[in-house]
Amino acid sequence: MTFLRFAARRVAEMAATLLAASFVVFGAMYLAPGSPASFLLSGRSASPEAVAAINSQYHLDDPFAVRYFDWLGGVLRGDFGRSITYRTDVSRLLADRLPTTLLLIAMALAVVVAGGLLLGRIAAVRGGRVDSAILLATTFAVGTPSFVAAVLLQGLFAVRLGWFPSGGAGDGIGDMIWHLTLPALALALYLIGMLARVTRSAMVEALAGEHVTVARSRGVPERQVIRRHVFRNSLGTVLTTTGLVVSTLLVCTILVETAFSVGGIGQLLELSTTTKDFPTVQAIALIIVALFMAVNLIVDLLLPLVDPRLTLGTRGSAA
Repeated sequence: MTFLRFAARRVAEMAATLLAASFVVFGAMYLAPGSPASFLLSGRSASPEAVAAINSQYHLDDPFAVRYFDWLGGVLRGDFGRSITYRTDVSRLLADRLPTTLLLIAMALAVVVAGGLLLGRIAAVRGGRVDSAILLATTFAVGTPSFVAAVLLQGLFAVRLGWFPSGGAGDGIGDMIWHLTLPALALALYLIGMLARVTRSAMVEALAGEHVTVARSRGVPERQVIRRHVFRNSLGTVLTTTGLVVSTLLVCTILVETAFSVGGIGQLLELSTTTKDFPTVQAIALIIVALFMAVNLIVDLLLPLVDPRLTLGTRGSAA
């Protein structure tokens, strides 16, 4: 199978999965107890005329299939409807908040990749007490949930030491990076430990390979052995784990954004869920699903390039 055919097939599969996900996301609103009109009225009593007006305004009297396809058509045009809570277009809300979330995830991912690969490589190569110390530290990191790390970092570096802001997203790229440093570290702590342990295990397994023994017997310098024959052969496993890291960041950002009042789509999702703002919840849920699938698509396309031993479409066997 050629790379282009494989890529086209994966994109088609992603589109089909996203279509099914859109149906689930839209239909999930109607699984909540009570009618949408009762949520819009916030429990207040209303006349039948008022209820009928709400149903007419939000097309709640239309058949489910009609509402779904109307909503799906709007999504394809970039129109996610109108927010019930904020009384504005959901697309505008997302445009204002999505860049903050993406920057936060990018910062956290950079910290995770740099810290996880470095610690995992040192643990595998050095061994002994260094390996034990890194395993202990990563065990602590893996056992610390993101929201706990957020509280600890906020209390120490924002409240007590005053080195970083305790909340908000800032204005301008430099100010935003400063404001998002603590949230990014809170997101990254658990995942650094996970990636470090995966990197260490993959490299330890590669170190025991016959090709490493042969390379050393031929007098290949140790640094070159580690770089070419150990670390490179571990990249397939590491890349697969990195895809899982990004997916986890998409979920955990909701808790961290809420703790630091960042104002991204994670905090918006939490507020919209509380206020039963269905159009906003549906839009954010669909975006998260789309980002999750896009990450998996990128990983699938990169794996054969990173590890030539893999054939296209064999991610499961490689993992």
